[in-house]
Amino acid sequence: MPLYEAIRLAFQTIRAQKLKSAFSVIGVFIGVTFLIAAVSIVNGMNRYMTDKFAGSLVGVNTFHLRQRPDINFNVTDSVWRAWRRRPRITFADADAVSKGLTVPALTSWFSEDQGTVEYGGKVAKGIDLQGAGADYFAIKNYNLAEGRPFSPQEAKAGSAVVVLGWDLAQKLFAGVDPIGKTVRVQGLPYLVVGVIEQQGSLLGMSLDKFLVAPATSPIQRDVNPPHVVDAVMVKATTVEGMNAAMDQVEGIMRSRHHLRPSQDDNFAMETAAGVLDFWNGISRIMFAVGPGIVTVSLVVGGIVIMNIMLMAVAERTREIGVRKSLGARRRDILRQFLAESATLAVAGASVGILTGILLSVIINAATPLPASVAPWSVITGVILGAGVGIVAGVYPASRAARLDPITALRQE
Repeated sequence: MPLYEAIRLAFQTIRAQKLKSAFSVIGVFIGVTFLIAAVSIVNGMNRYMTDKFAGSLVGVNTFHLRQRPDINFNVTDSVWRAWRRRPRITFADADAVSKGLTVPALTSWFSEDQGTVEYGGKVAKGIDLQGAGADYFAIKNYNLAEGRPFSPQEAKAGSAVVVLGWDLAQKLFAGVDPIGKTVRVQGLPYLVVGVIEQQGSLLGMSLDKFLVAPATSPIQRDVNPPHVVDAVMVKATTVEGMNAAMDQVEGIMRSRHHLRPSQDDNFAMETAAGVLDFWNGISRIMFAVGPGIVTVSLVVGGIVIMNIMLMAVAERTREIGVRKSLGARRRDILRQFLAESATLAVAGASVGILTGILLSVIINAATPLPASVAPWSVITGVILGAGVGIVAGVYPASRAARLDPITALRQE
């Protein structure tokens, strides 16, 4: 019997026994659906972390000099206490780094905290107050929708000027040009000189509820103790330049902190690679656990298909006897039942693939979680479905092929 004929007969059987076929493929359907949806979420998160998350938090070819890592997970109490005992990064440290770098790079002081901004009776709470240097906008790749960034002279003089994030500007100045207006930040007046273009959101959190003022302006009292910064941001033009800048900054800071060669650094330099390394660890765990769950579903699905096929052999014993008496060979019977079993499993896998893709689309559209279907997961789903069907159908098919035609014809 040609293979296509066996597959055609398999589809006829599936159409004739719709309910039984539906129950047969539930395990495969669930396993493949989970595979597609889970891989889509992890794949989407991988791209999201690489393209946006790490870039937004740290930046491309950028590192932050800090007292301790800003992004940290699974840190023990003893390590945390050791970090807290480290000296803070001061204005003098930041100035020494900015002046001491010989590698072409942009530098900016940076501090932040939450606070309140007011204008004309409107109050915006929970705003990210940022104190930074003039190069901060270039380091973060911020474009201005209106106005201008503050100048190096204003940053050096500590002028009370401010650049607003998009959401903050819309809340306080809906329908009004904010440039030249005065807002009150934590009760103190600041002149609005610019509005940054909309940045969007990150995992459902707005990236536009912030303002930026010169680090040496009165905002320093609201974001940090006197003469202290959270970080020094350094952006080079290439990865090699960033690595060279990190080596120079390490030397500058070790000298300023009077560290002996045997002593560890008492400061941290954080790059986007650190964020990605942490996420890659989580991603590997998810990819390791996911196949286990899929395997359980597929094994259950295979057992169900095997039982259904054994029932089909018992129900169609007389049919098998007739076919053998008309000249059907063992391999024809074997091929027919294997094709039927594999077709059942592939049908379940196909529906599972479509459902998984649909779930991925819904998750991507309705939640902050990004989801991106990986083509290899679709191919894997089809292969797994066919494989489960063949493995589950081997025993029933071989049992059917070994039936004695005389005994089979006597079966009622």
